[in-house]
Amino acid sequence: MKLYGLIGFPLGHSFSKRYFTEKFEKEGIDAQYLNFEIEDITAIKDIVKQHPDLAGFNVTIPHKQTIIPYLSTISEEVKEIGAVNCVKIDRTASTAGTDTTNVTSIGYSLKGYNTDCYGFAASLAHFIPKHIKRALVLGSGGGSKAVQYVLRKRGINYFVVSRNPQPTTNVKGAQEISYADAAQYVPTYTLLINTTPLGMHPKTEYCPELPYEQLTSSHYLFDLIYNPEKTLFLQKGEAQGAHTCNGMEMLIGQAEKGWEVWNP
Repeated sequence: MKLYGLIGFPLGHSFSKRYFTEKFEKEGIDAQYLNFEIEDITAIKDIVKQHPDLAGFNVTIPHKQTIIPYLSTISEEVKEIGAVNCVKIDRTASTAGTDTTNVTSIGYSLKGYNTDCYGFAASLAHFIPKHIKRALVLGSGGGSKAVQYVLRKRGINYFVVSRNPQPTTNVKGAQEISYADAAQYVPTYTLLINTTPLGMHPKTEYCPELPYEQLTSSHYLFDLIYNPEKTLFLQKGEAQGAHTCNGMEMLIGQAEKGWEVWNP
């Protein structure tokens, strides 16, 4: 029986185990999906070694970037995005990766992919009209990087809104601004994308600090969070007549793309 899983910390909010368990049962797939809740990314070495049937795993907060030094190779998307959410394990490979001692001694290689960008691109295409060309991306973590990659591909101009903005543009050309500075752009940057964990269950009383009273029916609010179904961020947008979308379709899309990676 093949084994798949998810690494991250914490994992109480994760939908992946439920989604893949139901998929395996429905499609008659002889496989199992487990959660590996690890706070320290170095534990990934033991997980791969202790579970010889593990064929691949998903990666979530806070390890989408810290996993990269443990990978043998990365996909073209990862090279540009700088974050990983899906890893395929090759047990037959003997090539050494960036963590050479551990890779060669155990006899496996890990290849990193980013399927978040596929899920987000598909969901965004269903959500916003083609004339939207300006966006504010709330947050600068791994999820944000996948979002930015898609926005660049679509020719959408954007600012990254951060609690600690960098003073210059980052390597991909995205200018980071503070939440206070973002207020002046809200009226004309009509796509707002929350990539932060603010509002995620169980702390549903939180939301990004924005001038929600400036939102209109011309605004589109996308939240990568899927639990709860409507975060306070989305609720505040709806109260102003804005269009809203949560992260469920994106999650399903990235999960199915990940399955294709594991089973080409």
